[in-house]
Amino acid sequence: MKAYYITDTGKVRTHNEDSVMIVKNLSGEYLMIVADGMGGHKAGEVASSIVVNGFTEKFKNMETIGEKQDAVNWIRQKANELNDAIFKYTDEFKESKGMGTTLVLAIVTKDYILFGNVGDSSGFVMKKGKLYKVTKDHTLVNFLVETGELTQEEAKNHPRKNVLMRAFGANNPIDVDIFGVDKDCDSILLCSDGLTNMLTKEQIEKVLNSDLGLEERIVKLIRKSNLRGGTDNVSIAFLEKESGEV
Repeated sequence: MKAYYITDTGKVRTHNEDSVMIVKNLSGEYLMIVADGMGGHKAGEVASSIVVNGFTEKFKNMETIGEKQDAVNWIRQKANELNDAIFKYTDEFKESKGMGTTLVLAIVTKDYILFGNVGDSSGFVMKKGKLYKVTKDHTLVNFLVETGELTQEEAKNHPRKNVLMRAFGANNPIDVDIFGVDKDCDSILLCSDGLTNMLTKEQIEKVLNSDLGLEERIVKLIRKSNLRGGTDNVSIAFLEKESGEV
């Protein structure tokens, strides 16, 4: 496996509220994670770092995450612990009230792949050159699409496109959507909406299918996002099978 992660402030924001990381535990299992903090001066970067550091510090010291159900239970338990930590922080530091964060993560073992998400950061798998979205956005607009009140076309430029229905620091307890995916995929992409709001799935797919090296492809996605406006922080975590790897 080859892995790379990066975060960029973008062209409009003055500071970066995203956090991103990829770590391995003692048996070589992977945890990939992206969190998109919210709150501006209210310390969105604190919320995202609480979540990312909380998950990764625990994971990297594990011998193994265990069976699939063990991993599901761990994600849910850890998410609620970290959500409580965010609420505790805002109780202590009143000026940070209103801070929060999204989450998208993937756990990759030799036996299974799990995705988890809260909010509108996205998880994808790449299979035979095609990019498939795994996660479901917890946004008001996506809810209206699902209930038939909006079409996909109307949703694209809706003025309330970024209103979240679920986020760390906003809901207590927190409910994480968890998805198991086919292990037979070539790569995994996690990203904040700073990427998906700037580039279409097809545009991302084209870059990932190019002949550039892994790091160059991911940096190119950041560059293209910024060339199209860079209106938000953008973070990407990418994991790819090496040639010949099963």
